[in-house]
Amino acid sequence: MGVISELVRAELDRHDWDALRCGCGGTAGHVPTMFEAIIEAGTPGDMVGHTLDNHLEVGTNLFEVSVPAVGVLLAALAGDLSPLARAEFMITLWRLASGESHSTEVAAGRAGLGDECRAGCREGLWVVGRTGLTGSADEAEMAADIVEFIDLDEERSAYYQPLLRDRTRTKTKRRRAV
Repeated sequence: MGVISELVRAELDRHDWDALRCGCGGTAGHVPTMFEAIIEAGTPGDMVGHTLDNHLEVGTNLFEVSVPAVGVLLAALAGDLSPLARAEFMITLWRLASGESHSTEVAAGRAGLGDECRAGCREGLWVVGRTGLTGSADEAEMAADIVEFIDLDEERSAYYQPLLRDRTRTKTKRRRAV
């Protein structure tokens, strides 16, 4: 079972989640509890009913809550997480980094949520890179995609993307029986 780090707690506490629009149609006051449940989950069954899907984003269509969630995801990924939580947070971060504002957010004057999420991800570029270089093949692939979406330094991006994608191929090769 995972433990909520002080860094994650600080990121959760610094936002007024009740004042943010959520993908479920209400306010995001329940989102911190979802983050906590995912971090503390010991098994997939422990996560039932606690998913960030359809709250932070719906099919990469972002909601106001997505922007502060990037900081929480990066804070969590900077610490010790179970493989289950790390995988959930990496795919969520990938969705936020590749997303754009939902039409309801555009109508509310928040057309730049995708850019805001990518800017937040840039602040945690090294966390994304470390996760990709030390995690599973899927995490390496997601990290490579996130780097492609967020890194404005073309030379650095061109270096890290193949490094991460090579790690993906290496980790997914089948070993021959001897």
